[in-house]
Amino acid sequence: MSEVPDFVLYEHAVGYALLKIKEFEDAALISSEVETAISNVQKFCGIVKMHAFEPFRNTENALENCNSISEGIAHSDLVNFLEANLPKKKKVIVGISDSRLSGSLQEQVSIIKPVFGGVNTEILRGVRVHFEHLARELPHHSLNKAKISLGHSSNVKFDVHRVDNMIIQSIALLDMLDKDINLFGMRIREWYSYHYPELFKVVPDQYKYIKCAVTILDRNKIGEDEEMSNKLMAIVEDEEKVAEILETARTSMGMDISDLDLMNIERFATRVASLSEYRQRLHEYIKDRMGACAPSLCALIGEQVGARLISHAGSLTNLAKYPASTVQILGAEKALFRALKSRTNTPKYGLLFHSSFIGRASAKNKGRISRFIANKCTIASRIDCFSEVPVPTFGEHLREQVEERLKYFETGQVPQKNIDVMTKAQDEAEGVKEKVLKKKKKAAKKAKKAAEEAVVEEEAVEETPKIVFRRRRSVRRRLLRRNRRMLRRRSPRKRRRRQPRSRMTSEVAIFWHDTHVDDD
Repeated sequence: MSEVPDFVLYEHAVGYALLKIKEFEDAALISSEVETAISNVQKFCGIVKMHAFEPFRNTENALENCNSISEGIAHSDLVNFLEANLPKKKKVIVGISDSRLSGSLQEQVSIIKPVFGGVNTEILRGVRVHFEHLARELPHHSLNKAKISLGHSSNVKFDVHRVDNMIIQSIALLDMLDKDINLFGMRIREWYSYHYPELFKVVPDQYKYIKCAVTILDRNKIGEDEEMSNKLMAIVEDEEKVAEILETARTSMGMDISDLDLMNIERFATRVASLSEYRQRLHEYIKDRMGACAPSLCALIGEQVGARLISHAGSLTNLAKYPASTVQILGAEKALFRALKSRTNTPKYGLLFHSSFIGRASAKNKGRISRFIANKCTIASRIDCFSEVPVPTFGEHLREQVEERLKYFETGQVPQKNIDVMTKAQDEAEGVKEKVLKKKKKAAKKAKKAAEEAVVEEEAVEETPKIVFRRRRSVRRRLLRRNRRMLRRRSPRKRRRRQPRSRMTSEVAIFWHDTHVDDD
């Protein structure tokens, strides 16, 4: 049975709370009473009362304290809070929710005796449920907003410019596109081979075959188009193959098909070709995202294999937590459990099989090089995950180590020591980090300048119609005044004899009036 605490420490999103526990002679009594009092607010408030509360200064300070607590480290703010609000005459028993945090507090604060587990868990559960009633002075309507803000700050801290979720979704889409494009390409080949079966032997590449099929369509009319050879040359990029395509089109054994069939083949092939082009753009996007999120892993093993490892692990953080033995067989779980069940040899590699290093190694060294690559992938993923400014320098040096290990297996040449390689990589990485930070600052300045220019343009566009409206309004006023004057002159009350006006003057007045009325 654990000791009955004098105080309980509760960590909230807005600050630290220290709650005083009612005195009990036996822990069994408080355990039963707390369990029954959790459902009743008044009874629970009779057992637990608020002793002290210290709010966080701002969101950054709250995030810093919460990260320290999650790692089991006592922050300086927490230490100062406990030293200021606990009695100093004797050692006080304080209930803590985490065993790692209790060990850290025991080292830094000498006046407390931290305990965890047992009755502390039930008390903290009740505090979590009835915290609004225990701390009535706090603005409880904004506590949920504080929790959301803290969670958002935590996500931003770990995910700015390094969003591995996008990599997971993109590599899944890439694998799906590969399967679909291969299936659709096979369908086009079977469909168009009724008309021109020899084309696939001349152009085995799937994308080029589809483009050639769309360009040729009816092989019987291939001689009518004078630009056909130039069009095929732009696709195939080989004069001999272009000549062979033209020759086999004339002597093909395929049957004739209708224009309606050719039209449907053209539509389907055009869409498959656009899918292939989108697949290339998606591959470039994955390459850019891996360069920003996990540059060392990308430089070591390639963007596709690295993205598949991250996707299979669930996130870059999960991959960084895995040991090298787990990374080695990621993707071969079924084979592993089947081998354990049948007591046969376990698999040597999983997703790492797609790496070029495995294919270059001899049969007897595939397991060794797979184990070595898994070790280096673990190091690269941890560097990428926990570096403030990730750079590909470490991955490039780790790749050189794998190359040296392959040479060692083939020729027996002794590779460099790991400590020497890492020291060299660390020295080079400092210069690369400075360049990356300078580029980020320049990009931020350009973005800020572009945003300011856009705001100025919007303000100018908003002000322009007002000026035009005022000009039109002034013209209207002048015309109204002129018309009033003319009406007064022609009024029957004034029987003055009007002076004859010259023809030139009246024509000029009519022209001026007509032009202004039309403009209005």
